[in-house]
Amino acid sequence: MITAREAARKAEDYLRDLVPLINILEVKLEEVERKEEFWLITLSYPFQSSLIPSRAIPGKKEYKVFKVDGTTGEVISMKIHTVSEPTIG
Repeated sequence: MITAREAARKAEDYLRDLVPLINILEVKLEEVERKEEFWLITLSYPFQSSLIPSRAIPGKKEYKVFKVDGTTGEVISMKIHTVSEPTIG
């Protein structure tokens, strides 16, 4: 079984391969969960405008959840994770 740290590194490497414009300092580990033989790793990074891909929108983040095989370290899937805004009232 790989460690949570190893699973997070695999997820981050996978993300950087798919989205090369992300600054290394801007990716943050948000959540780690072990589910049976998999790790679920949530990473965040600044939201990138599709109109201007090199420009992040201040204060907005994108979240991705990675399913990592706990034995091999292979990333099985990457999904969009939506975070609901807190309600005030």
